[in-house]
Amino acid sequence: MTPTAPFASVIDDAPQSALIADTEDLLRTARSVYAGDREATALIDQLEVRLHEPLRLALAGMVKAGKSTLMNALLGERIAATDTAECTRIVTWYRYSATPTITMHLRDGGTERMPIRREHGLLVFDLGGRTAEEIEWIDVGWPLDGLESLILIDTPGIASLSGETSARTARFLTPEDSPSAADAVVYLMRHLHGSDVKFLEAFRDTAAGAAQSVAAVAVLSRTDEIGSGRIDSLLSARRVAGRYERDGNLSALALGVVPVAGLLAEGARTLRESEYIAFRELAGLERTERERLLVSADRFTRASDATGLSVAVRQDLLGRFGIFGVRLATAIIRGGVSSSSELSDALVQQSGMIELQQFVQTQFHPRAETLKARGVVLQLQALLRRAPRAGTERIRAGIERFTVSAHMLRELSLLAQARSSGLPLDESEATDAARILGAAGIAASDRLGLAADATSADIAGRASTEIDRWRALAASPMIERQTADVYEAVLRSLAAIASEVGLARSLRPAPHIEAPGGPGDGAGEDAAEQGKQNQGGLRRKKRLQWFPLRTERHPLR
Repeated sequence: MTPTAPFASVIDDAPQSALIADTEDLLRTARSVYAGDREATALIDQLEVRLHEPLRLALAGMVKAGKSTLMNALLGERIAATDTAECTRIVTWYRYSATPTITMHLRDGGTERMPIRREHGLLVFDLGGRTAEEIEWIDVGWPLDGLESLILIDTPGIASLSGETSARTARFLTPEDSPSAADAVVYLMRHLHGSDVKFLEAFRDTAAGAAQSVAAVAVLSRTDEIGSGRIDSLLSARRVAGRYERDGNLSALALGVVPVAGLLAEGARTLRESEYIAFRELAGLERTERERLLVSADRFTRASDATGLSVAVRQDLLGRFGIFGVRLATAIIRGGVSSSSELSDALVQQSGMIELQQFVQTQFHPRAETLKARGVVLQLQALLRRAPRAGTERIRAGIERFTVSAHMLRELSLLAQARSSGLPLDESEATDAARILGAAGIAASDRLGLAADATSADIAGRASTEIDRWRALAASPMIERQTADVYEAVLRSLAAIASEVGLARSLRPAPHIEAPGGPGDGAGEDAAEQGKQNQGGLRRKKRLQWFPLRTERHPLR
């Protein structure tokens, strides 16, 4: 069973797209067909909520990959449990609420409100004596601006020594008999393991359905440990991430690999003024003594008269930032940073968190409507398999129309192909095609390789040139079917851009090209409709900013 919640705010202020309206029509048809079936009607109610709530982004990974720590960094507040308590074995949702609430959803269908209390600044989940096996999921409502455009979901570790703990994540993200409850996944890994590949394959299959689109980003986590806590650890981590991006086992399963030092990001986003003062004290030590103190975690927490910081304070810094974070913060202050807010921003920049946020903003946020509609349609397909009845032909027809018209799913599929086996084009064409299909983001300027502040005239001019170029390529009688499919997809992406800027041209592909037979490749889609789905290009500045960099100050607690 998946959670339900009141309708949440949409990602931007644009009017409801044709895609959402069509999916609503499909749900109304399903409600009519399954009238009287309480179980099916309850599912349709949940799907209507899912269609209008924010994008569901789940964090997954093996045990000790750093999921909850990264969750706190994303939230900018320490409300996700990071220890080995029972609550880390339970799927936990974080969504926007005007007032803090925590609700426990039990396996037997009941619910219980949980008390809200903190210890040392960290939210404490009081299960009231219940075990993880009795609880299906926990719903946390919290007044954070970032949660207005995302629902974040923390999941138990896969490949856990506890079979039930791993199974709980599998039931939620990669169920065998139904689609995934998540729209996209941030997958954390410390190194590429067979279990990582197995999970991402299962998520692609259950979340994407026949379209085989990819909605996952891999995070090389705990990257400060790759370089043994040295200041240049993230440089080493970026090289490792680059190798993983080219790995054939991973490249078709994730749209990118981003190195992130989660502990540093969490500490930076929740930096306290007292911690800045402590770092400043360390930075002011004589060089030889400072280097001797920071040579290792063990040396840093030994009793010492060289600094006015107590052992307890140093232990707290080590626990919150790691030896890498302590070294980096000290170096940054010595470089000229003179306030806690400046230090916070500098540490966030160094942690890799900005790259991850930008990835989600460019690849998942703009495709939110398509990803949500895909989840709804796949759930309806599963319903048809479980409970066939008279009248379902109308639902099947609607599902087929969605599959044909959801061009963004085709784009994701081709981007995954470009990363794994490559597109059937020459190198220069393949690079340009991937960009137009959204490899760098789906804003019109990103697709066309223009500056972010490009004018409508600039965009229209470049779009016209690209349309002429790709139509000429598509008109060749010598091209193979797979190549023609890519040309068709590129032209449809360009058609959406042309519609967005009001470019009055005939954008139909060369007449000899057959409509691709795969899902998401239907021909003849109206450019205006694609333009509505592809919102964000010229409207990008109206989008909500996800998790502002400036952190809220927390007193020492």
